[in-house]
Amino acid sequence: MNLQHFFVAGINYKKTDASVRGQYAISPEQYASLLQKAALQDLKEIFILSTCNRTEIYGLAPDAGVLINLLCSETAGDSYNFLDKCYLKKGQEAVEHIFSVGAGLDSQILGDYEIVGQMKLAVKFSKERGFIGPFIERLFNTVLQSSKAIKNQTELSGGTVSVAFAAIQFIKQNIASVSNKNILLLGTGKIGKNTCKNLVDYLSTTNITIVNRTEEKAVELASQLNLKSAPYAELATQLQLADIVIVATNAEEPVIKKSELLNSSSKLLIDLSIPNNIESSAKELSHITLANVDELSKINDATLQKRMQEVPKAIAIIKKHIAEFYEWHCLRKHASALKSLKQKLHDLHQCNLFLSAFEYNPIPSVDAEYIQKVVNEMAVKMRQQHTPGCNYIEAINTYIAQPVLVN
Repeated sequence: MNLQHFFVAGINYKKTDASVRGQYAISPEQYASLLQKAALQDLKEIFILSTCNRTEIYGLAPDAGVLINLLCSETAGDSYNFLDKCYLKKGQEAVEHIFSVGAGLDSQILGDYEIVGQMKLAVKFSKERGFIGPFIERLFNTVLQSSKAIKNQTELSGGTVSVAFAAIQFIKQNIASVSNKNILLLGTGKIGKNTCKNLVDYLSTTNITIVNRTEEKAVELASQLNLKSAPYAELATQLQLADIVIVATNAEEPVIKKSELLNSSSKLLIDLSIPNNIESSAKELSHITLANVDELSKINDATLQKRMQEVPKAIAIIKKHIAEFYEWHCLRKHASALKSLKQKLHDLHQCNLFLSAFEYNPIPSVDAEYIQKVVNEMAVKMRQQHTPGCNYIEAINTYIAQPVLVN
């Protein structure tokens, strides 16, 4: 497999705001449909990472345009605007990028370790549908090893910093006393659960009502944390009762609109969704304070400063694992030649013409250990010299020159 056929194309928080990223967010249904289209284009290794901070498509393809058109065939945004805002990487640059993303170095909040779990789910989704082959599987497994080493050997993800935690800091900055405030949490996915636990742990409040489209999930989370829950049908009522509203849903359209807040009391709203699930024009109302993931990511503290100091250590770990991946890739690239050499050496050992060229008495079995040694030496030279044909001939000459046929 030619490394130059490995591409990543994506948009993230660096050049686009939440409203633009929302146009290219991929739902599970869109992901499944996209993979069906990939099969028709004979694309065999591909996966899509879609989070609140980025949408990226990784894959082996003739060129990046194939992947971009495939992605945008399922998004609200078109390929023209995507090309205007996206980054394209191939080969070594694409490999370095996926390691950086997996480490949290490319996250909107430095060291955000949640990205690893999101990548696992993205790759798993694609693998279950037959679109993860040897190259991406080995690459991603090495990314996971690198990410784990960074987690264990550095403080890049140390302290408590995440979008869910930034929401808590935003509340503290805008509301003096939370104990007497009614909090409404909409959504019980991973971010919703983490935010809910942070509310309880860091704000020391249980005055929280959980609402979710699937009511059982809201009831379950509320029971675990000793909170209240309400049916989704009562969302409008709960919205009016709440002082603080946190939305962590995955709807394609806003679930809370400006019109629903026109005559409400003063509220603080936090939208953790991509695309935005609170109508952004709600912030035009004087009695409404609204923040989304982009605004929350700007919240900085001492923890982030400490994380910055760990970046060089993380980069060193990444370089080590990238080198290991390239070594594997090089061996795989020359696998057919190495396999052919090994078979040729075995065949030579059974060839009467070859055996009769020696004065030694032939032994009945192949010296397998020596044959493997010759093959390994050839693999090293192929990695260093990139001359497989010459290395092949040299390996056979080396084998013939040795007095390996002894009694």
